[in-house]
Amino acid sequence: MLSVLILVPLIGAALIGFSPSGINGKFARGVALVFASIAFLWTIVLAIQFHPGEITQQFAESIPWVDALGLNYNLGIDGLSLPLLALNGLLTSIAIYSSDESLQRPKFYYSLILLLSAGVTGAFLAQDLLLFFLFYELELIPLYLLIAIWGGAKRGYAATKFLIYTAVSGILILASFLGMVWLSGSSNFALATLNATTLPLGTQLLLLAGILIGFGIKIPLVPFHTWLPDAHVEASTPISVLLAGVLLKLGTYGLLRFGMNLLPEAWNYLAPWLATWAVVSVLYGSSCAIAQTDMKKMVAYSSIGHMGYVLLAAAAATPLSVLGAVMQMISHGLISAMLFLLVGVVYKKAGSRDLEVIQGLLNPERGMPVIGSLMIVGVMASAGIPGMLGFISEFIVYRGSFPVFPVQTLLCMLGTGLTAVYFLILVNRAFFGRLSAQVINLPRVYWSDRIPPAILAILIVIFGIQPGWLVRWTEPTITAMVNTQNVVVAVSLDKVMGTGD
Repeated sequence: MLSVLILVPLIGAALIGFSPSGINGKFARGVALVFASIAFLWTIVLAIQFHPGEITQQFAESIPWVDALGLNYNLGIDGLSLPLLALNGLLTSIAIYSSDESLQRPKFYYSLILLLSAGVTGAFLAQDLLLFFLFYELELIPLYLLIAIWGGAKRGYAATKFLIYTAVSGILILASFLGMVWLSGSSNFALATLNATTLPLGTQLLLLAGILIGFGIKIPLVPFHTWLPDAHVEASTPISVLLAGVLLKLGTYGLLRFGMNLLPEAWNYLAPWLATWAVVSVLYGSSCAIAQTDMKKMVAYSSIGHMGYVLLAAAAATPLSVLGAVMQMISHGLISAMLFLLVGVVYKKAGSRDLEVIQGLLNPERGMPVIGSLMIVGVMASAGIPGMLGFISEFIVYRGSFPVFPVQTLLCMLGTGLTAVYFLILVNRAFFGRLSAQVINLPRVYWSDRIPPAILAILIVIFGIQPGWLVRWTEPTITAMVNTQNVVVAVSLDKVMGTGD
């Protein structure tokens, strides 16, 4: 059942890529949207059949693949991966729907998006470390090409920078994975096998360093963040939606699944430093966002800050904080996607994203009142206004992390205040006041531009009012994962102190 989620976008990519050269962009987009929607609907079907109370991997598939390497095709789904799969399916469909019908080389473009979606899906489903790495690398080339071919004026520089950073990330992650398997004496890369293996603390620290830097580049965390603003600014709007909404979550997912879960003693040892790292990322990302005049770059820097909350929650490693980390991943995925869509509409209609050029876009007669209203909703959600998903996710992170790291949590709370500052600057400059002369004659905004961000706004409000609809899928898995980690750490400490049985 899980292989369908990978095969459907792959089949769609192949059909579009090898279709006759005469098809137009509208037809290619329609076909891509059908296959992306099928994959998303199949995720919903799996969610309906999913049993939240079971903490083991569900719908598991296992097929021997390359015995000499210890590589097996092992797939599974639990409360950690399920919401991320749904997020990927939803945002892939929205990205395809929001793409320009008149773009160049549409067959190649939509094939790459579907291939990208398949790679991300496979990474979230993989229950084999080497299989995860293969899918993790699979998404690299499609995203590089999507930025390099359909990006802005400096797309070559941004795409190459992204490629280099992500290649280094992959090398470090692979080295850590190989070290886990060889040093533990395991004959394969199965996640279930490595879960039962305990390595010496020194070895764990060495392996965890590679995982932290590797996934820290992907998230990204300071100082490995410099590729992200360039990639966002040069990427087209649909690709920015996928980059911020889904691809960054591969990094945070990897930290939880392979760092905290497989190397618990080292994770516990480094936890205070990780929490401090989170503070640096939150405050630095928020401070940089305040200094921006490009709306898209401001939203890009906000992602760096908001991903820092996930690291803080993971460092605390309490059931509540890790639940908050998952909620924050979903919250950021929906909110950042919505904001990038809205900034894309502004740029498409006004011809600029510069806050010193555009003003008064909320004008009800000649401006963009609906887009402006949706932007205010997105800004409120990102700033943590109650009733929005952003508030409840950050509240759970803070509530779960404060008992463990009170000082770091309070400092991260400043990031929430800074979020309100820079997004209020954005809304005040771009949407309020008198309509500036440079954008006095705006083209009409059609409902095709309004529907995608409106759907995301509805989801943000619904899950903000009723977060239990998300929590119920994840909480049992997270509680079992964290409790197991704490038991392993406690047993190890007992052995070190000579108090074990």
